[in-house]
Amino acid sequence: MASLATSTLVYSTPVRIKTSSKPGSSSRNCKKTVPFPVTRADSSSLLLDAAKYTVDKHIQSGMVVGLGSGQASGMAIQYLGRLLRAGALKDVVGVPMSVTSASEAAKAGIPLDVYQDSSQIDFAFDDADIIEEETLAAIIGRQKSQADESIIQEKSILSAAKKLVFMITGNKYMGSLEGSIPVLVQALNWMETAEEIDDLFLGDAEV
Repeated sequence: MASLATSTLVYSTPVRIKTSSKPGSSSRNCKKTVPFPVTRADSSSLLLDAAKYTVDKHIQSGMVVGLGSGQASGMAIQYLGRLLRAGALKDVVGVPMSVTSASEAAKAGIPLDVYQDSSQIDFAFDDADIIEEETLAAIIGRQKSQADESIIQEKSILSAAKKLVFMITGNKYMGSLEGSIPVLVQALNWMETAEEIDDLFLGDAEV
């Protein structure tokens, strides 16, 4: 488990704000829970507004920022780059979660650093495949076309961040998790892990 941190979920559908416990990331969760606001916008076109809000609200000069992957994250990266070029923010360093986010950040003019286990991440933003309504657990990796190594790095950066934001559309905010849940195993003996997962779900898991 990562250390306790504050998180915000920003996504699009009719406007509403509520307080609940913080989501995790990866297969089920990435962090412990604390209260956080949930902000809803009106349509997918306002996903850009969610991206801008995330940058304006949470990123300050001098921060080390984890740069996520996905549509909203790409918008946030571009907007962050514009603020840096305009001088509204200074000395922000980005730590990309994938090759795609690294490329987008480089084009936007964001200084980059490579993630290491000792990296200190002040803030991170990312897209998510699904947020479970009751637990606010976040699933990432279900729709990724990137290499497994990038997904592992994405999860590591989210875990390391002191504070994180998930930006999603309203249809990804669900009452219950359905379908596949991606599980990455950094081990040669993957069969043992598969059996543990099968036991955990009482035979209902299809590994």
